[in-house]
Amino acid sequence: MSTPPGGLPAYRVITGPDDAAFCQRVSDAIGLGYELHEGPAVTFNGENVIVAQALVWSAQS
Repeated sequence: MSTPPGGLPAYRVITGPDDAAFCQRVSDAIGLGYELHEGPAVTFNGENVIVAQALVWSAQS
C-alpha cells in the first residue's frame, strides 16, 4: 500500500498524557505501517507528563 489507509495523512503527530492509552495509539499507528520520526517531545504541565510523537508513513508499506 503506497498511501495510508482510510485517508489518514502521511505525517501525523500524536499527543497526550504519557500513559498506556498514548502508547497504544502510537503502537496502533506503527501496526498500520507508520514509522517513528525522531524521538518524542516530552513536557510537564504541572500535573502530567505530556508526550508528542511524530510518525511518517513508510514508503515501503
